[in-house]
Amino acid sequence: MNVFPKEIKQNPMYRYLVLLVIVTTAGHQAWRTLLNNFAVDQIGISGLQMGLIQSLREVPGFLTFLVVYVLLVFKEHRLSAYSVILFGMGLFMTGLFPSFQGLLFTTFIMSLGFHYFDTTRQSLILQYFNKQESPMVMAKWRSLSAVANIVIGALIWGVFRFSQLPVSAMYAALGVLVVAAGVYSLFRDPSDKHLPAQHKKIVLRKKYWLFYALSFLSGARRQIFVVFAVFMLVEKFHFAIWEISALFILNNVITWILSPYIGKAINRFGERKMLTLEYVFLIFVFLGYAVFEFKAIAALLYVLDHIFFNFTIGIHTFFQKTADPRDIAPSMAVSFSINHIAAVVIPALGGMLWMLNWRIPFVTGAILAGISLLLVQFIRLPDGLVKKVKE
Repeated sequence: MNVFPKEIKQNPMYRYLVLLVIVTTAGHQAWRTLLNNFAVDQIGISGLQMGLIQSLREVPGFLTFLVVYVLLVFKEHRLSAYSVILFGMGLFMTGLFPSFQGLLFTTFIMSLGFHYFDTTRQSLILQYFNKQESPMVMAKWRSLSAVANIVIGALIWGVFRFSQLPVSAMYAALGVLVVAAGVYSLFRDPSDKHLPAQHKKIVLRKKYWLFYALSFLSGARRQIFVVFAVFMLVEKFHFAIWEISALFILNNVITWILSPYIGKAINRFGERKMLTLEYVFLIFVFLGYAVFEFKAIAALLYVLDHIFFNFTIGIHTFFQKTADPRDIAPSMAVSFSINHIAAVVIPALGGMLWMLNWRIPFVTGAILAGISLLLVQFIRLPDGLVKKVKE
């Protein structure tokens, strides 16, 4: 069996979303790559201010439950394109306002588009691809996005290693590229009118409690990685912008190679085993951040953290296998909001704790990974479904 079946590529929704996925993840990677050096070197952002910026960045994620009502006006695939355009506009403006207040504003615009696209993307995957295909599609897109990120990372590395191009110019150029992809997608229609109609209201069901809990903890744990791991590399170990770019390139090379096999592994071994493996390793990774004070070890832990984040695909495929097909769009919107409840609070709170002791956020991450490890043991799927997916 091929790692990625050809019939999936023939699905119109796959072809529609793949361009948007690539430009959005590449644009977001570039934003993250440049942000800490832009914020620290050109604006003089403190750890507390960075925590506040990252908290504001997650507010649109918390508001993704409103997607349910936006879908009363726009079709879901068109909302994806509009969201990408908004993301590109925020990316374009980031370097134009080199101040704490300016970064707050552009981060919010960028994040609003990014999170609304991510919500609709996940929803469309679970609607348009079956239970065996969806983990492979998610993994494949991470692999393709990694290739785009490698190109972006190499470009940033080369530009800032050998030239003095302003960061604002790089943000502007990438923003134009993302907006162009979004506008192009507005003129395409990959929808399938024969799929079950989605509920146009907020859906909260008791039977999805484990999915909600894992989403909440994933958001909390992920924020510690996104906000404080890179900030630690820049502030504590004095990584230059070209070193951060090189590290991101390495991460994406690994993702490009491993992601398709992670999708196959989820089908073969199941979500519970794969997520268990993720959280066991993450406990040691976060404790490693807090204990070791060597530049090379910090970089290695960051790479391992990035690898195991790819296993979180299993949270969404577990939901797909247990959910009513009509609940997918509203439930994904709600889960993104739940995912971002802690994400709104943790960066600001973590920033304050960072000022007391930089190790505290990482010890907290280890505790969250431990709780997640306990919860994934409750994942249960019908035997018939597990056998069918493995086949």
